[in-house]
Amino acid sequence: MKAADQKALIQTLKDRFEQHSSRHSGIKWSEVQAKLAASPRTLDALHEMERTGGEPDVIGYDKKSKSFIFCDCSPESPAGRRSLCFDGDALAARKANKPSGSAMEMAASFGIEILTEAQYRELQELGEFDAKTSSWVMTPSGIRELGGALFCDRRFGQVFVYHNGAESYYAARGFRGRVSV
Repeated sequence: MKAADQKALIQTLKDRFEQHSSRHSGIKWSEVQAKLAASPRTLDALHEMERTGGEPDVIGYDKKSKSFIFCDCSPESPAGRRSLCFDGDALAARKANKPSGSAMEMAASFGIEILTEAQYRELQELGEFDAKTSSWVMTPSGIRELGGALFCDRRFGQVFVYHNGAESYYAARGFRGRVSV
């Protein structure tokens, strides 16, 4: 990423950090910025999250790894990451009407992780997300081996987890990711 693009991204992240202080109380931007300056790979991942509509923001600090956690905080599932099946195996299994890709492969290409169900529920404690869309979440291997995958959304003031065939894809389903720095 060019220096000017890095500067613009950091400014966007700082502005969002300041606008949504309730997501990360007790965390100082100067500490986050210092970590970002030392991690070009994380900046690249955050750039991809931002470029695809994720609106990444700091949502916590992991004391064990001494890292700040960024997560997609867009109100709805990121628009640039929808209409994807769950993973590469599901994409390969589709015989017709294949989507453009898979959530797991796209996340890996960005250098981010798809949220687990528990992480998705934690995010929902910071606001209301996916009131009109849904997001794939990490799926236990037993479910995936049987051809299924999990996704979540928020309806009626509650967070719901559902199942679908991993090869399915919908215009209103994407994925949310996170990255630590």
